[in-house]
This record gives sequence, structure tokens and C-alpha cells, in this order.
Amino acid sequence: MRTPKTRRLRWRWRSTWQWEILLVVYAVYDGSRLLVHGKQDVAEQHGRDILSVERHLGLSPEHWLNHAFYDHAWLGIPADYMYATLHYILTVVVLFWLWKSHREAYRQARTWLGLTTMLGLVGFITFPTAPPRMLGGSYDFVDTLAEHASIGWWGGGGGTPKGFGNVTNEFAAMPSLHVGWALWCGLLLFRYSRSRVVRVLGLAYPAVIAMVVMGTANHYLLDAVAGVAVTLLGLWATGPLLRLTGRLRRRGGGAGKVAAAHLPSQRTSVEDTESVEAAGRRS
Repeated sequence: MRTPKTRRLRWRWRSTWQWEILLVVYAVYDGSRLLVHGKQDVAEQHGRDILSVERHLGLSPEHWLNHAFYDHAWLGIPADYMYATLHYILTVVVLFWLWKSHREAYRQARTWLGLTTMLGLVGFITFPTAPPRMLGGSYDFVDTLAEHASIGWWGGGGGTPKGFGNVTNEFAAMPSLHVGWALWCGLLLFRYSRSRVVRVLGLAYPAVIAMVVMGTANHYLLDAVAGVAVTLLGLWATGPLLRLTGRLRRRGGGAGKVAAAHLPSQRTSVEDTESVEAAGRRS
């Protein structure tokens, strides 16, 4: 029989395990650079191919957004800060808020985020893509984070802190997890917040981030579209995955109960021992 203390310890272990899984996924996300090392030429060609497809479709807003952010510092500087912070901070804040205030939704949200990130990793590894800012001067993109590095904590493009540029994957443009995670945050804020203002901001947040990642020359339009796609695919896969893990957990629990039923109880063992001793004394 489980005591209240045992249940608390079990819940704490499960909670710690869940957070550790997310940390591992994030570590793999940032460490995926090791799997695309030496593929700069391939990544740059993929970037050019994406631009070519967009221009063929008549959909390539990256240039005018990028130059608008560069020409108007009141747009570019806030966008740089948004790119360098919100992707990390707001995602963690929303996850913690769900864990604290909407525990019934936390498990689904955590699984959804993990699946989205893993799908993004598949894209980073199988289709390494250089962001627009790395395509060279002939493509006329401006790295706004590098331009404003003197007033930020980042060391150059990409929004990474100074000294950490070599520990991130520079070719993780396709899909855009900035947009994917923003959509995850926005939909959850819209679904669970009681504030009308927060719900409206939640819906606007992914669209704003999509403009930010293109305006800072870190992603293409198709990256943003792919970020939305992997997030929705992650949401679709979350339900079946949770049902599968639930069945496996119940099956494991049932096996444990069957095994326990075939084990003699401690009391039975003691009684048997006493009977043997009494028989020995009578003989």
C-alpha cells in the first residue's frame, strides 16, 4: 500500500523526469550543430533554393521586411531583442504557468512541445539551411543583430550571447522553431488564459514573431510556414502518443499487480515459520 509520503516522492520523481526530458530535447536542439558540421555549402545552397521557390511563387517578403528593420531603428532594435529573448523566456514562462495553474493541460502541452522540437530537429539534420543573413552580399540581406550588437548582449547574428556563437547550430533555419514555439505559446495562452487582452496577444504573437524572424534575416517565409506545420503535426501526434503511453503504463501496472498476487505475504511467511517451529517442539 502506498503511503502519502510514497505518493509524494513518486510524483516528484515523475515531475523531475519530465523536466529532464525537455532539457535533453533542448540540449539536442542546440547541439544539432555537430551533425551538420562541414555542410555550409549545402546549407547555403538550400537557402538559395528556398528563395528561388518563393520568388517563383511570388512570395518573398524577406527583403522589404529586412530593409525596413534596418532603415528604421525603432523597428529593428526591438525586433532584435524579441528575437534574442522571447523564444527562450516566454516558452518557459508559459510551460511553468501551465504546470502551476492548469495542471490538467500541462502533460499534453509538454508532450506537444517536445514533439514539435523533435520534428524541428529532423528538419535541421536532414535539410540544413543557412539563414538569409549568411547568403552573402549579392543577396542584399542585412544582419540586423550584428548591426546592433553593441547595444545588446549577443555577439553577432543569431542572437546568441557573446562567446556562445560556436555552440549553436547556425544552419537551423528550416523549419523555424521560433515561429513554431511562438504558435505553441499563442494557442495555449488563447485557450487557457482568462484575460481577453492576453488571449488577443496570444493570437498575435506568432504573426509578430514570423515578421521578426524574417525582418532580422534569420528565416525565410517558407521556414515560418514549416514551423507552423511541425507545430500542428506535433499537436496532432500528441493525443495518440499520450494514449499509447497510458496503455503501456496501465499494462505495466497490471503486470505488477499480478506478480504481487503470487507473492506470499509477510504475515503468511511468519505464520509458516511459527508452524514449523511448533512442529519441531512437539516431535
